[in-house]
Amino acid sequence: MAKSVLHTSLCDDLKIEYPVFLAGMGVKGKATPPELVAAVSEAGGMGILGCSWLDHEEVRRRIRAVRKLTDKPFGVDLLLPASMADAVPDRAEMKARIAKDFPKHVEFVEQLHEKLNLKPAPDNKPAMSAEFIRRQVDVCIEEKIAVFAAGLGDPSWVVPMAHSVGIKVMGLVGNVRGAERQKKAGVDYVIAQGYEAGGHTGTIANFPLIPMVADAVAPVPVIAAGAIADGRTLVAGLALGAVGAWIGTAFLLAEESHVFPKHQEEIIKGRAEDFIVTRAYTGKTARDYKNEVIKAWDDSGLKALPMPLQGVLMDDIVSAADAAGRAELINNPAGQIAGMLNRKRPAKEILLSMVREAEEGIARLAAMRKR
Repeated sequence: MAKSVLHTSLCDDLKIEYPVFLAGMGVKGKATPPELVAAVSEAGGMGILGCSWLDHEEVRRRIRAVRKLTDKPFGVDLLLPASMADAVPDRAEMKARIAKDFPKHVEFVEQLHEKLNLKPAPDNKPAMSAEFIRRQVDVCIEEKIAVFAAGLGDPSWVVPMAHSVGIKVMGLVGNVRGAERQKKAGVDYVIAQGYEAGGHTGTIANFPLIPMVADAVAPVPVIAAGAIADGRTLVAGLALGAVGAWIGTAFLLAEESHVFPKHQEEIIKGRAEDFIVTRAYTGKTARDYKNEVIKAWDDSGLKALPMPLQGVLMDDIVSAADAAGRAELINNPAGQIAGMLNRKRPAKEILLSMVREAEEGIARLAAMRKR
């Protein structure tokens, strides 16, 4: 079979057919379950398991679940916060520290809990700590996945271990300074994510960011992320200097995704301007669908706590909303490109339609040259 015109150096390097990645999204793996990861890899792209907040044994279980579904390459995305000074392994201890140091924040969340008429629910989410993250990383190394992606933070300590067993490392950035740090860390690819993206995001839009990062880190290849959901936006990312695309929001509407149906509905019905940047849920800037919780934080005048403290502070709200079936109160990380998405489809269809549109777009541009 002839190679697609989209075939880039990345495809040869990673042994995939198309330079398209499923972004490793979501807390506790809801957005990128093994079924979705395997479907993207089987369709010719590369699926990435989003494993933030999953303990190391669950990370292992999910890796092995993907392997039962496909023999194609796939990866894992983890959060590696640059500073974990405020994190401790014991969640109760962390909550006690927050109550002592930030009583106004605790009082606000308690009042919000009452205002939203939520009943207390068990919070089974583990605390993010250096030890917790190290165990996650160790599993990835032991399982010899194809790609390790640092969705946040500094992967310099992971690179030597990963390379020793043949794992490629990717680091996600939102500015040139971060990209230069990733290059210095020795990553194999830099993911340049524009402000338009969902989830944790920066302040620079894709059009200036991608070419600036490509220039800054050359010859390290760059992968474009943020506001890529069809063939036109895929071609745009490549035209700006990338060799592939890191795609999140479009795959949230995959039939294989396990995100809340309410969140899929918000993406389908939402306009681009309904997806706003907030620190309310994690302490880091993230683009989420606007909701009552975010508005309450904005109106409170309180400054969000740094990661991971803000997440711990908000976990009672999220757990209670989940138990009550009120997904509209839980953060729905999605990008501005959601404004053009309007239906659920199988992951294979999402990927292949994007590829075909991109191929047609490249052919159209080539035909313009001949006129």
